[in-house]
Amino acid sequence: MAHPTYERQHPGYYALLVGLIFMAVGPIALMFINSFKLDVDIISGTSGLLFMPTIQNYETALCDILPYELDHLDFCALKFGGAFINSLIIALVSTALTLVIGCMAAYALVRFRFMGRDTASLTTLMVRMVPPAVLLVPVFGLWNNEFCLGNDALLGGLIRETFGGRGDVCLAGTHSGIILIYVAMNLPFVIWILQSFIVQVPYSLEEAARVDGATPFQVFFRVVLPLIKPGLAAAAIFTFRIAWNEYLLASALSDRDTKTVPILIVNNMSEFNVEWGVIMATGMLLAIPPIIFTLFASRQIITGMTAGAVKG
Repeated sequence: MAHPTYERQHPGYYALLVGLIFMAVGPIALMFINSFKLDVDIISGTSGLLFMPTIQNYETALCDILPYELDHLDFCALKFGGAFINSLIIALVSTALTLVIGCMAAYALVRFRFMGRDTASLTTLMVRMVPPAVLLVPVFGLWNNEFCLGNDALLGGLIRETFGGRGDVCLAGTHSGIILIYVAMNLPFVIWILQSFIVQVPYSLEEAARVDGATPFQVFFRVVLPLIKPGLAAAAIFTFRIAWNEYLLASALSDRDTKTVPILIVNNMSEFNVEWGVIMATGMLLAIPPIIFTLFASRQIITGMTAGAVKG
């Protein structure tokens, strides 16, 4: 059997490839190296790769969850553990809700015939083009004023009598408020990307399932969803990473108990002091969950793409 021959590429191709790899990996490598340096070494810029590594920055970032006290720290100002849990809850719940609502809406737009279907499909994509900064002021006003249970309402009065306080219950400052806006922000793109996968599912498979006595929900969950698993995985990666890294809306809608890790990193910078080492260490810790989630979802993409492969 003859071995395949490959055309020799132009040297500029390899130079461009090396440049792109350096641009992608360089900032991550720089952040990783600086996370093991003291602020003095980072600011001086003279140590380069020759320095005494330390885990002091990681200890400072994780001071609220470490089982031992730190000698170099008098007070634990960073609450990384709580912010990490908040980010995890918001990202996972918003991703799950977006996928559930998005796949059902995409299936309805592809399979059902109704008036305004094309307009609704185009509108969902146009909504995704709206920058999040445009939503900041109106959402902040609605979440703090309109979507509240007043202290004069029955439920608000019950909360005031039971837990004290004014009895106002608003979406601002809660996990639910942040999750709701993330679902609304990511849902148009999820619907759009899943439509392209559902269209490729042969309609004859659904008809065969109905002939065998399957209900509409059984057809959707047992026939359609397994076949669009790569699309669900791709949409999940997209949604999770946006919800995990989003800062602007979270900074306006969260409070002290619901702030996420990106907000924690920015709050670590002040007018008089910037702890670069702690910021680098927190950034590396922030990057771990999206990497793990992407690797797990990528396996589902490969599994779904190879599920229908047969031997020739």
